[in-house]
Amino acid sequence: MLRPSLVLLCLAAQPALAQTVATPATDPADAQAVRKEDAKPAEKIQRVEVRGANTYDARRDDTASRIVVSSEEIQRYGDTSVLDVFKRLPGITVSGASGRGGEIRMRGLGSGYTQILLNGERAPAGFSIDQLSPDVIERIEILPAASAEFSTQSIAGTINIVLKKTVKKAQRELKLGAGKSADTTNPNASLQLSDRAGKLSYSLGANATAYDFDRASPVEESQITPAGDIVMLRRTAQQDRGRSKNLNLAPRLNWTGENGDTLTSQNIFNYNHNSFHGDGVTSTLLGRPPLYDLRDTNNRANNAFLRSDLNWTHALASGAKLDVKVGVSGMRNRGTWREFDYAGGPLARESTVWSKTSERGITSTGKYATTWRTGHALSAGWDGGLTRRNDARVEDEGFPLSGRDAFADERYRARIERLALFVQDEWSITPRWSMYAGLRWEGLETTSEGNTFDDTRNRSSVWSPLAQTLYKLPDSRDQVRLALTRTYKAPPASSLIPRRFTTPNNSQTDPDYRGNPDLKPELATGIDASYEHYWGEKALLSASVSVRRIQDYTRQGLVVENGRWIQTPVNDGDALTRSLELEAKFPLSSLRENVPDVDLRASVSRNWSRVDAVPGPDNRLDQQTPFSATLGIDWRARGGKLSAGSSFAFKSGGPVRINVEQFGYQSVRRDLDMYALYKFNPQYQLRVALSNLLAQDYIGDSRYVDENGTLRRTSIYPGRTMARVTLETRF
Repeated sequence: MLRPSLVLLCLAAQPALAQTVATPATDPADAQAVRKEDAKPAEKIQRVEVRGANTYDARRDDTASRIVVSSEEIQRYGDTSVLDVFKRLPGITVSGASGRGGEIRMRGLGSGYTQILLNGERAPAGFSIDQLSPDVIERIEILPAASAEFSTQSIAGTINIVLKKTVKKAQRELKLGAGKSADTTNPNASLQLSDRAGKLSYSLGANATAYDFDRASPVEESQITPAGDIVMLRRTAQQDRGRSKNLNLAPRLNWTGENGDTLTSQNIFNYNHNSFHGDGVTSTLLGRPPLYDLRDTNNRANNAFLRSDLNWTHALASGAKLDVKVGVSGMRNRGTWREFDYAGGPLARESTVWSKTSERGITSTGKYATTWRTGHALSAGWDGGLTRRNDARVEDEGFPLSGRDAFADERYRARIERLALFVQDEWSITPRWSMYAGLRWEGLETTSEGNTFDDTRNRSSVWSPLAQTLYKLPDSRDQVRLALTRTYKAPPASSLIPRRFTTPNNSQTDPDYRGNPDLKPELATGIDASYEHYWGEKALLSASVSVRRIQDYTRQGLVVENGRWIQTPVNDGDALTRSLELEAKFPLSSLRENVPDVDLRASVSRNWSRVDAVPGPDNRLDQQTPFSATLGIDWRARGGKLSAGSSFAFKSGGPVRINVEQFGYQSVRRDLDMYALYKFNPQYQLRVALSNLLAQDYIGDSRYVDENGTLRRTSIYPGRTMARVTLETRF
């Protein structure tokens, strides 16, 4: 917990944040369920139609907007990475090339604008979401607008990944699968166990995957004068080979006491090992050659992550409830990177980098929920934590041609204390109109020290008033929503530490990188509005709009120091982003009777943004995706033995102006996937899937333009179709 002096200081501080660490330790789904249970009288008043028993729908019924993606939808295509699941969800895009990782984005925005939670909390640095298997996930929750009991580091929105925990009956399930494309192989296995024994229940999810690849990634560099003459042209033949091995374990224990109290232990462990070898040969067709024309690299890295939470819930008098959670976490990362650079034949540079990172943390969260007056569900609570991080990077660099050596030993330690307090109320104003209001305060104190920079201490706080409302129109099929939010984006640790990472062939398009300890948080004021039409069983039409005004926008600056180009993040003025989203989903049976069992879904998202300090056109925020769309169909045969489906996801691209001199380019991405599932009997079933059927290449492009002309660097990542077969058995 924070020291009292820090709390008093944060209350008086101007909103400014030093580091991204303040995150909730509460499961959004559980919190919503508690709020619903605590407000049962209000629920009965608010219902204005008669539907089947127990037909609660979070998207339709919650005052605070929330979309839930079920485990059936998550596992439909037999994916081994959760990133492949997200690319098919409406309003969400994944950056980068297919099958090569990426960043999850809402409203086309990533880089911290979209908050990603794991069981209601941010995973520590070093843990990558793409290492998480879909088989250990119970559901995915999408929260377009912020609420007070969860961190408001969610300018674009929040995505919460909830691990499997519900134990309704004994389960034994084993999956064995293999994926193959022209340049990769991907075997995998998963095991799910769960059972009950009186008041005790347990579940265990385990998943192991391997990913082998051998693929080309060619690069072209050019320089063009203002008159249009090409004065430099280089082409690099880059070949990358490697293997990644990943293990996920998610054990959970639940115990119910005589008085109705529950005690839950939720754990997650992830281990990842990566080995990589790459070699690139640069041919100079015109102009000056690079400093090094042949590069050979080898990399090995191990990452381990563990989190353990103990959660106690206690029923109090008059229907009130107390929910307290204590958690501990740890992360360790070890890596070795070796690089050999040649200049026209002989070895000119040899570099070995050893890196070691460890992080330990403890968190405490709590919430008191009760009914207040008629139709009110009031709750208040806290979220605090302490994190210690140690980082070391040692580089031994030699230059055989000159006999010169260089050695660097960089180490730093950081301590992050955080505290958040919140209060919120949800109530029914009329049978058709419900309201949500909340207030959250988050305070941070970050201290860091290292052997290559001065000790720093940052203290800051952010107040976030929030309001949401839901109104059901008289016909009971239509409803409207409105939300007013104040959110923020805290700079990540990698952007704050003033350490420098160098590049061998330093240039405007391949610069060194250094953090900026003076970064401030980006603060956003937003409004969301939506219209929803429910016209049949599982049938929905919706339209939503959102606007965010962002202060102290962070962009990547580019400077020259001692003849080397350095990229560093800086705060630079304001930005504005707007979004429009349309979605439709319905079974074919809602249109006419006696038709095949077919479900249809489609979505369209259009995003606009403008950075005030960067001249247009194309001065989009965070290289925002301007347009995205999804189209899907699922079919089930009579009798249920065979089912199949297909999904198409489109993401537009185009040029982006980063600052006055720097430009980027986003490649168009088209993903067409198909699957088929055959159930031999209740015990065995076979799943076959094809992903990236269009095998579209991904292009990455960066340009630097000044009075001397245009320096351009283009990378190509070839697309490949992946075929996957999975045998699933229950025993």
